[in-house]
Amino acid sequence: MIVFPAIDLKNGKCVRLMQGQKDAETIYFDNPVDVALKWQSKGAQYLHLVDLDGAFDGQPKNLELIKEIVAALDIPVELGGGIRTLEIAKDYIDSGVARIIIGTQAVKDSEFIVKLIDLYNDKVCVSIDARNGLVCTEGWVENSNIEALELASNLEKIGLSTLVYTDISKDGMMAGPNFEMLNVLNNHLKMDIIASGGISKSEDLIRLEEMGLYGAITGKALYEGTIDLEKLLKEELKSC
Repeated sequence: MIVFPAIDLKNGKCVRLMQGQKDAETIYFDNPVDVALKWQSKGAQYLHLVDLDGAFDGQPKNLELIKEIVAALDIPVELGGGIRTLEIAKDYIDSGVARIIIGTQAVKDSEFIVKLIDLYNDKVCVSIDARNGLVCTEGWVENSNIEALELASNLEKIGLSTLVYTDISKDGMMAGPNFEMLNVLNNHLKMDIIASGGISKSEDLIRLEEMGLYGAITGKALYEGTIDLEKLLKEELKSC
């Protein structure tokens, strides 16, 4: 299982939000490039970036910073947040981002996802961000009536190969991920599932690996020191 250290970008800094609330942020580092290099040095195979400004505003706000991070690293970077047009998607792919993650537009415009998959194939990922099993959009502030499994199944039918699932109620709360829903998705779908939200300790990641998940994203636990990434990757996970 791949462990993705998360760097959430807001106003050019590395932050974490609690349950996706725009004003409930903690600033961890002023220089996200240094943070990215730190996680790479500790053995990370892949980095997860989120443009929070883009997620809330619907436009890329940290493109130059993202380019700088990508250029500084030897490992691949996936990126989500505010990718709502083909032009924005192309800008990120052309800048060296290995995988783009689509959230809001996957719910609002299925043709957009079809076009992206046609253009970029497995470089396209969708993030399903759910509260009480229902998908949320627009930086988690708008609710829909679409069930997460229903959306995921429809996306698989049109050729999506990778899915991120975030339980918003768990995100930033350090209370463990939604194992039950992740297990449902992993058992019902053939595509790669990446867990996100609530991962607070090494045991969470070990359990997710035992469930057979492709990957897991962790952010706050790394910054708060409840997970030692280097030790986890060297000693505790079997397949990293």
